[in-house]
Amino acid sequence: MDKQLRAVPREILKRYEKWKDIAGISGPSGLHLIVGFNDEALSGKWKGHRSSRLGLQYRVIYRFLAKQQCFQVVAVTSHDYRRP
Repeated sequence: MDKQLRAVPREILKRYEKWKDIAGISGPSGLHLIVGFNDEALSGKWKGHRSSRLGLQYRVIYRFLAKQQCFQVVAVTSHDYRRP
């Protein structure tokens, strides 16, 4: 993940940090309240994961582990949902 984040533009990194703050404080419901994130469930190979918009091109792909009450970030990607 760290290697992936090094290739991301600085502005997207700032938005990702804001996303993490909101997710940590408000949980999944807080992400849904921010219209700009366009938080949505994914389907197909990514079923069980969600995506939030960090910019026109970049998305954070994650899943929320309810039992552990934590987020598992899988990727910060330039809108390429092919499963790694």
